[in-house]
Amino acid sequence: MRIHVYGKPRDITGGFDDYLDPARTAVVSIDMHRGHLDPSPDCPCPAPRARDVVAPIDAFHDQVRALGIPIIHVRSVLRRGGADDLAGISAAWRRTFPLHVGAIPNSDAHAIEGSRWTEFVTRVEADDLIVETKRRLSAFYPTDLDFLLRNMRVETIVLNGGFTDCCVLNTAFDANNHNYRVVVAQDLVRGTDDNLEAAALAMVSLHLGLVVDSADLAAEWESRRNAGIAPERSAKIA
Repeated sequence: MRIHVYGKPRDITGGFDDYLDPARTAVVSIDMHRGHLDPSPDCPCPAPRARDVVAPIDAFHDQVRALGIPIIHVRSVLRRGGADDLAGISAAWRRTFPLHVGAIPNSDAHAIEGSRWTEFVTRVEADDLIVETKRRLSAFYPTDLDFLLRNMRVETIVLNGGFTDCCVLNTAFDANNHNYRVVVAQDLVRGTDDNLEAAALAMVSLHLGLVVDSADLAAEWESRRNAGIAPERSAKIA
């Protein structure tokens, strides 16, 4: 299995069987909704680089479904009236991110429940699962993702979506701190820019889990299914 450590490819032959067991894995796709991906000028929190991975994520998810691995789509949704954000202690990005990208005229509309900005751009099938109470940067906070994963007996999560250096990285840290095994599909995430994307993936590879290409991961899962390979260890999550 090929992984990437600090940006360098490396072939591994053992030591990570528990990370690669499809029977204890779920794919978690983060914030692939119109609030980030819509091409219109009034997109409230644009992540234009992530538009490039919509079709590849859909194709990977088709492979994942065929293997019987669950897919969880996570999206940011804020209550109308702004109690979660604008009318209370607003999220920091509303003031800090414009310092880099310039004014975002429609940012107040980001993720408001019932708006078109919360509609998924990636394809969601009937058997997929949705977590939609993400209100800040991590898919775990303050959502029920951890509750769902534990009830599904999931021990490894594979992350895709955006931003690599923001919500993906925060979710990877939270997952690791909750004692999940973390895998990030590097070809299915996009960062603010190339430098921050590379830095985030390097941090994941050194401290949080495995960085892989989705095609290599899907092939590994298929091979393990066909061979009936069991993980070296399958410690329960504390």
